[in-house]
Amino acid sequence: MVFGYTVLAQERLKYNTLEDKIDNYLSQSVVNGYSGSVLVAKDNEIIFSKGYGWSDRSKKVPNSSSTVFNIGSVTKQFTAAAILKLMEDEKLEVSDKIEKYFPQAPSDKKDITIHQLLTHTSGVSPSTGGFRYDKASKETFLSDFFTAELMYAPGSKHTYANANYILLSAIIEQVSQQDYETFLKESFWTPLQMHHTGYKGIYFDSEKLAHGYYFHYTDGEWRDWGTTQKYLPYNIDHWYSIGKGDIYSTVEDLYTWHLALEKNQVLSAETKKLMEEAHVPENETETSFYGYGWAIFNSRNNSKIVAHNGSNGIYFADFLRFVEDDLVVIALSNIILNQQSENVAWEIASMVMDKEYRPKTIPKNTYELVFDFIRNNPPEKADELSKFIESKTGAPINDKAILNRIGFKQVSENRDTDWGISLLKLNTSLFPDDGNLWDSLGEAYYILKENNNAIKSFEKAIELRPETNCYWCENAAQRLEELKK
Repeated sequence: MVFGYTVLAQERLKYNTLEDKIDNYLSQSVVNGYSGSVLVAKDNEIIFSKGYGWSDRSKKVPNSSSTVFNIGSVTKQFTAAAILKLMEDEKLEVSDKIEKYFPQAPSDKKDITIHQLLTHTSGVSPSTGGFRYDKASKETFLSDFFTAELMYAPGSKHTYANANYILLSAIIEQVSQQDYETFLKESFWTPLQMHHTGYKGIYFDSEKLAHGYYFHYTDGEWRDWGTTQKYLPYNIDHWYSIGKGDIYSTVEDLYTWHLALEKNQVLSAETKKLMEEAHVPENETETSFYGYGWAIFNSRNNSKIVAHNGSNGIYFADFLRFVEDDLVVIALSNIILNQQSENVAWEIASMVMDKEYRPKTIPKNTYELVFDFIRNNPPEKADELSKFIESKTGAPINDKAILNRIGFKQVSENRDTDWGISLLKLNTSLFPDDGNLWDSLGEAYYILKENNNAIKSFEKAIELRPETNCYWCENAAQRLEELKK
């Protein structure tokens, strides 16, 4: 009996270790669809490194700590480091104005400095440039940048805009006389033996690349998006993507990068300090600041955090460096379920910092939960959907688009029209003051030729019109004119 008690106590102790708590949290979340890789290091020692879910569902390839993911805007720290490396080599200064590199820069932009590009204070709009995977030459992007209207005078305010880092890439190529990826590879990745980090070139078994997955709300199923390399142009016309996102890496390589930064193997101590300095506030409350390719803020214990996340809408990456606590948490995933799935790194950091902290299991994607409910219940039970979602996610439905999208597709594509109408009606009861939702309900009734209900819905949509920018009013008014003839 004593021996049996000892074994039981040991098992309980094992379950209560930090590693097991993290593993339990992520393993339970996999049941709801979570998929990714996580690495945790404390006091210069890796205490946890593991993959979860599938890298490739069809081939049953699991994620591991060496799986390669798109890291989104975590890319920006590499672009910033390249600029600072060129500064250390005395080939540029962060105070340089872009007119030095682009004589064609117009008068409103010629005085923008490299520092302002690095800190997102150039005044350029987040909408400058096109969709990341559309083909665009360097000349096309430069034309976009130089003809775009600035939001405000350079240097006066911070607004996060990818175009800043794309332009930095053009400067890197011009000054180094190398293409962006080659410069980073030769300057950083190869010397540090980061063999699974890159931009477009793949120098390893392509099966290590994680496929991205997304939920298709029309058909109510998960789809394989493929890998990033499938979408990046194979020629040089990638100038809506470069520099600001789409570098790929692993949790292991990113930890190698962290160690190299800490040991001043990437940049000198003085330059690294400049990189991690809180240069400009990111918000009016000044609780978060932007450095060069990193966000800077304080933990609840008032210790410094240097971090950045990133996403292309399919993959999600979070790189947290609690530099004064010697804690690093890196989480990369190939699926986005919800806000909770984007908070994995922060939840794990809380577990490390507070032994009593217990994160909640990541719930299923809300769109998937809606489909789960409608596949197992008749439309007459639509009023129970809200409680079902809240019971699964811990929060009520707060996104007006979810039921609007699913409901309207059910009607417009003649799938399950009864459930479609029920979802749209439920949405108007959840958000009764949104005229757009009433317009969607009216359009659904119009499609089904339920004219009286359509008229009532369109009239409600018009009644709720805002003073300006009523983007649904024209449709509602046209439909009413037609229906009342």
